[in-house]
Amino acid sequence: MTQTLTIARMGHQGDGIADTADGPVFVPGALPGEVVAAEVKDGRAERFDLIEASPDRRPIHSQIYAECGVAPLQHWAEEPYLAWKREVVIQTLAREGLETEVEAAVATPLASRRRLALHARKAPDGRVILGFKARKSWRVVELTDCPLSDPQLTAALPALARIAAPLLGHPKSAPTLHVTLTDSGLDVDVTGVEKRSGGLNGDQLALAIAAAAEADLARLSLDGDTLVMARQPRVRFGRASVPLPPGAFLQASPAAEAAMVQRAVAAVKGAKKVADLFCGAGTFTFPLAEVASVTAADSAASSIAALKAGASTAQGLKGIEAQARDLFRRPLSPYDLKGCEAIVLDPPRAGALEQTQQLPGTKASVIVGVSCNPQTFARDARVLVDSGFRLEKVTPIDQFIWSTHIELVGVFRR
Repeated sequence: MTQTLTIARMGHQGDGIADTADGPVFVPGALPGEVVAAEVKDGRAERFDLIEASPDRRPIHSQIYAECGVAPLQHWAEEPYLAWKREVVIQTLAREGLETEVEAAVATPLASRRRLALHARKAPDGRVILGFKARKSWRVVELTDCPLSDPQLTAALPALARIAAPLLGHPKSAPTLHVTLTDSGLDVDVTGVEKRSGGLNGDQLALAIAAAAEADLARLSLDGDTLVMARQPRVRFGRASVPLPPGAFLQASPAAEAAMVQRAVAAVKGAKKVADLFCGAGTFTFPLAEVASVTAADSAASSIAALKAGASTAQGLKGIEAQARDLFRRPLSPYDLKGCEAIVLDPPRAGALEQTQQLPGTKASVIVGVSCNPQTFARDARVLVDSGFRLEKVTPIDQFIWSTHIELVGVFRR
């Protein structure tokens, strides 16, 4: 039975929500204020006919995104879309009993993304296609254009398909190309390739290497093992030129990274010694080292090695000490952080509860939390606030445009 629904608000997962006598109905693709006719099943309407459109509805930028679900909010005007992301952060903090100044969400420009994860499959006509998985499906939708990504990534799609072709030689291979645009060119790490008995042979690897050379890749690697490297892939963090290890973590957008770094550095100004925890290859370490000496730690030994190598390229920095350490199993204690007047954390989505629990015992008066998950940020923030820190402000960063994903930077003081 078709129901006429009025969308009251947007849910945290990007679905329009209509309130009915039977409870809320979630309508993906609908916007607040719209009236739709939809078939509802189990409180959800996957398809609907638009009866009354919101004035905030805009033409979509990419049909490919619509099929894949990678940008489910591309039809929403920027101002209400960014306001919604800010409101999600406010509500998430409120669930932990936290109130603070939440700044306007920082927008990221189009055509600025420098990382893509592309699935490679054979099309029915035998062509190799690269793209994203369709919503709720294993089907791969071919990517032919990407308004969110740096044009150099889009231009490389045909060459990347030629590199992927020989890696599809085994029926169990389902390659994903993790493509990063670096200062030295494209760095590609391939995962999901069958390598056991009966997997890729030497000829297939040789064909992939030849295609990488023809495409002038900086490096091609397989599950982190380098197959061929024409140039060391490098990125700049502050004053340092850092040699990236294969498959290393890197913020998706340089513009979003710059917004995060600027806020972290401004917050710790005046401190003589800063800890950079979950430091990766030095995204925050090097800019922080322009104003204070830095103790850096991360579980990835390859990233720490890259950070140390990058330190040799930079001039005029304060001292940097870096160590490889699992901060979940062996968080740095107050003794380990002795002398640190400020601490910056940039953990993965799981947050940094174990490490956060150690921080109240330090002498740090400032803590900066960088997060890609408002829920785990709020959980960890509760620990700090309960111990005497004040959550001064939070800034949402819209790094993944038109998605429900929210990055943020939070500043704590005591």
